[in-house]
Amino acid sequence: MKYDVLFSGFGGQGIILSAVVLGRAAAMYDGKYAVQSQSYGPEARGGASSSTVIISSDPIQYPKVLEPNLYVIMSEAGFLKFGAEAPESALMLIDTGLVQSRPQCRFIEIPATMQAKEVLGKPIVANIVMLGALVSATGIVSFEAMEKAVLDSVPKGTEELNIRALNLGRDIVQKGGDS
Repeated sequence: MKYDVLFSGFGGQGIILSAVVLGRAAAMYDGKYAVQSQSYGPEARGGASSSTVIISSDPIQYPKVLEPNLYVIMSEAGFLKFGAEAPESALMLIDTGLVQSRPQCRFIEIPATMQAKEVLGKPIVANIVMLGALVSATGIVSFEAMEKAVLDSVPKGTEELNIRALNLGRDIVQKGGDS
């Protein structure tokens, strides 16, 4: 089992935090190997950013994602820069409110930002909604491991909100994606 995951969106969406939390869930709570890296331009907030995670049941020999097989895309700019050339064999989760393009690969539409705003009143937790959707859609890590990693990683006082966001993402996928 090996996943090469690419997260992309615009600076300020928690793209890097998402990858860190996923790697933490895998390595600290699911007994898997994980390597995380990130990149963002000088514009940081508002510019396209990306972060990658490799998760494997075996030791990771090379720490750089060369060809992702799993994408989490949260902005149109992120799609155009990092997701437009996704191979047909990949799976992509798309934040439907912010990404207009559609890939050639299999994809799942997740209205993460819209649901975070409408249901939770906090669009800032859309990245955690996407993590809940990712775990539900792929089983990349256990949901329990993801819950622990989220609780370890979010600011004190926001734990309940973030767990609600994680559960919301899981529920969106279980109900069939875009709702």
